Amino acid sequence: AICVKTCFVMNRLAEAAEDADYYHDYNDTLEFEYYNSMLINTLDEDGNPMPLGGEFALEENEHFNKIPVNTQQSNIQVPTNVYNKDPDIVNGVYMSEALNDVFIDNFQKDPTLTWQYFGSASGFFRLYPGIQWIPDENGVVTFDCRKRNWYIQAATSPKDVVIVVDVSGSMKGLRLTIAKHTINTILDTLGENDFVNIIAYSDYVRYVEPCFKGTLVQADLDNREVTETRGKPSNTQGKHANCALRVCVCVCVCVQATALGQGSLCNQAIMLITDGAMEDYKDVFEEFNWPERRVRVFTYLIGREMTFADSVKWIACNNKGYYTHISTLADVQENVMEYLHVLSRPMVINHDHDIIWTEAYMDSVVSDQAQSLLLMTSVAMPVFSKKKETLSHGILLGVVGTDVALRELMRLAPRYKLGIHGYAYLLTNNGYILSHPDLRPLVQRFFFLFFPSCYRRFKHWMCFV
Repeated sequence: AICVKTCFVMNRLAEAAEDADYYHDYNDTLEFEYYNSMLINTLDEDGNPMPLGGEFALEENEHFNKIPVNTQQSNIQVPTNVYNKDPDIVNGVYMSEALNDVFIDNFQKDPTLTWQYFGSASGFFRLYPGIQWIPDENGVVTFDCRKRNWYIQAATSPKDVVIVVDVSGSMKGLRLTIAKHTINTILDTLGENDFVNIIAYSDYVRYVEPCFKGTLVQADLDNREVTETRGKPSNTQGKHANCALRVCVCVCVCVQATALGQGSLCNQAIMLITDGAMEDYKDVFEEFNWPERRVRVFTYLIGREMTFADSVKWIACNNKGYYTHISTLADVQENVMEYLHVLSRPMVINHDHDIIWTEAYMDSVVSDQAQSLLLMTSVAMPVFSKKKETLSHGILLGVVGTDVALRELMRLAPRYKLGIHGYAYLLTNNGYILSHPDLRPLVQRFFFLFFPSCYRRFKHWMCFV
């Protein structure tokens, strides 16, 4: 019953968001005062309400673990690195005001609901009920809804990703630092349903983890930790990059994985991180990837130098990918996220509203209240643009979602059928434990949830029963 009700809530929110966008005309000069959750109930040095702030009624609510909330209004959180008066933000916030009534109505019809939210592709996060967002000690909010698992899983289908990083002699200093950060950011966008490998190249090709040679590995926490540790090029070598050999190896890895029934059996992509390509290697793509173009190629040009940018751009555009230029560390996050929008286009065009359930995690919207922490799973659904003029472009508006406490799911277990020593537990499709009586998560600073390795997979955990 809880699954059916939750899916019904998701459909209502997604439909309301799509209808609101359909009837909204974008306005570059739109001015709209909204409640920014970081600025509400705060005053400036002169004692006046902060812009985008003002008085926002908050009251402790037992259902939300005694967190001060406003059940009559949602409000907006914008990451510190996103300008809160950007036209895209203002138009998106204005459009999504239509969700307020749906949030309230959903909660009135089903008082067991917890947080409901809309994460926009432009970066803002609309949360119901509204709260006051507490920044860290530096006054910074690093939370970005687009980096959360529920957003990424709902926005894209499972994917096979081969990250290819240039470690030739020209990739050194700041360029190498940017390349490392780009690799980590890409890995952060992958989940348990994705598969990944990392290849470094100069005048020869090598796998950063020899154990993963010639294959793709599931992008779970363990494998991501291995690739993050060993996948950072520590030094540059050689003079020129053998791009042709590198492309052959990467495409063959993806094609071979499909032939053997390995990987996600869905989207396939190569992420090329380089400071330039001396030619476009058309003959290589003609042999290995055309005409089907089953493997998309996304290129990230590192550094300020644009001498070889044309070839890098050509490689991406002629292989159904996306080209971005990353000149500073500050550019990494926004540019990496662009590939998610490209991979979501087939879903948008086909209007595939798949509902996803995430793995278990522990989260808190209020960092200084330990009682606000709950082991939960998120349910999310993508939101697409239905406007006729952009329908063929496949525009992802964002993702709607809600949180479900695992204790609510466990209440569905028929305890009278389990017996005196029986118990119920929950597993994901990847063999991860959602809930079990002996599950002992490790929490640090009330923010991050770590499962000991012996508990991560069912086959490992069984040894300890």
